[in-house]
Amino acid sequence: VQLQASGGGLVQAGGSLKLSCAASGVTISNYNMGWFRQAPGKEREFVAAIRWSGYRTYYADSVKGRFTISRDNAKNTVYLQMNSLKPEDTAVYYCAAADNGGDPKERSRYVYWGQGTQVTVSS
Repeated sequence: VQLQASGGGLVQAGGSLKLSCAASGVTISNYNMGWFRQAPGKEREFVAAIRWSGYRTYYADSVKGRFTISRDNAKNTVYLQMNSLKPEDTAVYYCAAADNGGDPKERSRYVYWGQGTQVTVSS
């Protein structure tokens, strides 16, 4: 199983980035999918999640209204559109797959993790 995150980079505050997470070895339509992030010296935190059906999404309060998670099950890919980026959004962003039950915001629900992609927002 591989979750390949891409799309990170360096952007100025107020800018946008779109992250992609392409899955192989697993059919994401069977899983809830999420994005987490980890800044230096901090714990990995929940950012956004989307139910396997795509009909329900969840966001951390810190990104609500700025980030949008989506999925294309036909392409076996999950996306994270990030707008109005702030310096505090700087982190390594990880995509992950969780079983269908339980709370998609809970890190412990996730069984597969990608390698992460760096997002740096300059002020």
